[in-house]
Amino acid sequence: MSKKLKKKSVKNWSCEEVKDWLVGEGFTQYSKTLCDTHKIDGQVLLSLTENDLKQPPLQLSVLGDIKRLMIRINTLHARTPASENELSSCNDNSSEDDVFTGTQDFITQKKNVHLSQYLDSEILKTVLSFVYVFTVFLFTSFVMVIVHERVPDVEKYPPLPDIFLDNVPFIPWAFQATEIIGMALGATWFTILFFHKHRFILMRRMFSLLGTLFLLRSVCMLITSLSVPSKHLACEKKSYGDMRAKLGRAFEIWSGLGMTSTGVRTCGDYMFSGHTVVLTMLNFFITEYTPRKLYYLHTCSWMANMFGVFLILAAHEHYSIDVFVAFYLTSRLFLYYHTLANNRSLMERDKGRRRFWFPLFSFFESKCDGVVPNEYEWPIPRLIENVKSIFGTATPLKPKRK
Repeated sequence: MSKKLKKKSVKNWSCEEVKDWLVGEGFTQYSKTLCDTHKIDGQVLLSLTENDLKQPPLQLSVLGDIKRLMIRINTLHARTPASENELSSCNDNSSEDDVFTGTQDFITQKKNVHLSQYLDSEILKTVLSFVYVFTVFLFTSFVMVIVHERVPDVEKYPPLPDIFLDNVPFIPWAFQATEIIGMALGATWFTILFFHKHRFILMRRMFSLLGTLFLLRSVCMLITSLSVPSKHLACEKKSYGDMRAKLGRAFEIWSGLGMTSTGVRTCGDYMFSGHTVVLTMLNFFITEYTPRKLYYLHTCSWMANMFGVFLILAAHEHYSIDVFVAFYLTSRLFLYYHTLANNRSLMERDKGRRRFWFPLFSFFESKCDGVVPNEYEWPIPRLIENVKSIFGTATPLKPKRK
């Protein structure tokens, strides 16, 4: 390898520099195919897998050359800084049992994980995802009004037996503490979102996942009305009268984000816990879209999530089953969504069925073909550029005067 290439980060190699490296390593016969035809630069080189070399469009035929080339690429991984190698190293195919393990070892996928080569902000899709979650939150608020009118009488239907609630004493300040934890996680996530280079993709994923979960929550609340979980809760059946009054109350719940700290008090919306959904979703997004080296941030995020769940139960605001189902559904939906989004082969397999069962996913992720890298930037210039591109107001730069 030349001194020039040694001094330069592999990630920043151009196609010509990759070509020089291939020639220097004895792969001259493949340099034209890889670099001239398929435009393999340094970042793409680090993301190559053994399957990429074996399968179309590269389809190298000599097994020995494939193995030797992968050994050289793995050597490049070894000399690449961890911060640059974080996502590309997931494609190491040194054995058939290799897997990609996402943040905190919760996302485990097959080895065909690729860095996305096409990352379009698609701001209009992000706006549509916001409209989706906005509409779902309004609908959920209206459903919360309906279920308040159907709250079972505490005298006739006492609290159900619950292993946790029956053995943990009521803590008056616990629910308020939960909401403070949620606001801290929210502030952390929005800070990450502000500086993340691919913030619009992240927002689109967050909106679509939250909208789907709260839509499911609305259905669960409507189907079955559970009895009040604790006698300390002053929850009684209440009629709001005509449709206008119901809509007014729904707007109050929506504008207060359903939080007791904003003065909103609801009853009957037990299955499943919306607070747990938000805490868990924020935790998973924080740990997924920050570098792995931020170990203490990830640990604090998980501790906040677990303490928040415990405090919800300690406040006796929900049954244990409400919290368990909320955590399970949120975590599974997040993991399944990202498993499909990060694995190109799963995206391409049986597209018709995927569009039928996951229409929102198919629409929002149609132009993301792999893992979204954790890259950061000062956002203001990029935001201005994106807004101009939407409204077609971008003008070519004038040449500088000599």
